[in-house]
Amino acid sequence: MAYKIFDLVGKYAISAESGQKLYDQIHPVLLSGDPVELDFTGVQVFASPFFNIAIGHLLKDIPADNLNRLVEFTAINSDGWNVLERVIANAKHYYSDEQFRNAVDAAIAEQAATF
Repeated sequence: MAYKIFDLVGKYAISAESGQKLYDQIHPVLLSGDPVELDFTGVQVFASPFFNIAIGHLLKDIPADNLNRLVEFTAINSDGWNVLERVIANAKHYYSDEQFRNAVDAAIAEQAATF
């Protein structure tokens, strides 16, 4: 199934809320083992909150090998690739290393308590 990201979020793929929109659509498809194409034609600006939710969070319950096999990214510019690659690397580390995940979660909780 193909998803036109511009139609979903516009030219700015930056917010966690936009990432959640994409995640909600592709997560069940990927869980069923069906491939998806993410077409970024027209998207000009990328930020990690978007990819953290839309793609990084998928690694919670979809193995990286399956994700690599099932998701095709098209028409994504070099800035988008750079952000995406960093998010995927961080998500792989986060979900594969329980000690690291606990440390990150504790640091975030501690930081949130200061607000």
